[in-house]
Amino acid sequence: MSAGLPFVGDLWSALGGDARDQGRMLVIGTGDLPSVYRVTDLAVASIGAVGLATSELASTITDAAPSVAPSVTVDRELASSWFGAALAPVGWRLPPVWDPIAGNYRADDGWIRLHTNAPHHRAAALSVLGVRGDVPAVTKAVRRWSGEQLESAIVTGGGCAAAMRSREEWLGHPQGRAVASEALLDWADGEVGPPHVRWRATPARPLEGLRVLDLTRVIAGPVATRFLAALGADVLRVDPPQWQEDALVSNMTLGKRTARLDAKRLDGAATLKRLLQDADVLVHGYRDGALDSLGLDAPSRRRLRPGLVEASLDAYGFTGPWSGRRGFDSLVQMSSGIAHRGMAWALADEPTPLPVQALDHATGCLLAAAVIRSLTLLRRDGRGRSVRTSLARVAELLVGGGELPIDGPLVDRVAPSIPLDTPWGPMRMLPQALAVAGSPLHFARGPVPLGAGPARWL
Repeated sequence: MSAGLPFVGDLWSALGGDARDQGRMLVIGTGDLPSVYRVTDLAVASIGAVGLATSELASTITDAAPSVAPSVTVDRELASSWFGAALAPVGWRLPPVWDPIAGNYRADDGWIRLHTNAPHHRAAALSVLGVRGDVPAVTKAVRRWSGEQLESAIVTGGGCAAAMRSREEWLGHPQGRAVASEALLDWADGEVGPPHVRWRATPARPLEGLRVLDLTRVIAGPVATRFLAALGADVLRVDPPQWQEDALVSNMTLGKRTARLDAKRLDGAATLKRLLQDADVLVHGYRDGALDSLGLDAPSRRRLRPGLVEASLDAYGFTGPWSGRRGFDSLVQMSSGIAHRGMAWALADEPTPLPVQALDHATGCLLAAAVIRSLTLLRRDGRGRSVRTSLARVAELLVGGGELPIDGPLVDRVAPSIPLDTPWGPMRMLPQALAVAGSPLHFARGPVPLGAGPARWL
């Protein structure tokens, strides 16, 4: 059972759940991913939180007493595997995950990571360094900078970078102190709205007919909306005209529809507002104020769609000097001391990250569970809610769970085994790591390219 499992109580408490509900959760399997921190425990707990929230919602649909709410089972090996990749190509290869320039570099006084997967982030880093796009030139140029000075210059120039800090340095940094003081989930009540008339909740498909507007990129946000799609929601992911995630898109669009929209144009902004007006749930990864220029500040969103459930995330938290800073899982690991501690743990001579993008995946699970819990509360009082978290705050949760003793069995990662036809070629998918009795997770649609359809609701 869940009693004594790391992180389960923290997550369920942050979600506002009844502590007694944790007794419905069963974990099967053994082993851990090799890591300085308890990554597999975090995977199990965060996926389990989605299951507990789903079980609770299903019990309201059937009017069952909480004591007989559906049981929740999490497979330890599969949870670790889903924190990697859900799909694997058969007879062909995915594009590289990383841009050739992305990676860790020695600065004059330590290490720094450059994140250059997006073309404009790559251009910003190369502009600051004053070099063209080849690794030897970048390596030489980085050595002329201190890590923090280069980090600041690239961020100021519109790019993404993170100097490696120790845990002590992070906890003494103004942003580290700000993140540590934030709640794991920051909740706010919304407006009472009209009934969600298209939401046809059943125990088998608790989110059937629910409209989810997905304005997220890369991993954490798409993981959240992928869970919602697996429970029956109509998830519409909307991306800007030129945005690409070639290495990730097959894993991140499972069960969803996709469209493109230029919200900087008047017609695109108008379409986005119409989509939001007819949505039930909004999930986004924009920094505070980023939607304001589109006429979609928080008060406007509430006016457009009273009763809206809104979930959002950012990299470095919502308070402190870095609250508006761009960031990604790998950068937060560098900033927060995880890569530094991993280097000592691995007896390595360079930054050592977690074995998977655990901050992304756990944050996505947490947001999915928060949306589901919000829907349970909405069924009781008709009121929408907003909730937000950050990769950096989830990093504090992981580190707070303590280091992993190197004396137990390692997880045997599961190979994807379910055949799946995709637009790119044949693939195989992992079995689900989560089972909620009476509410099986499954995808009604396979993955699709970004911008595959129109920006409209069915």
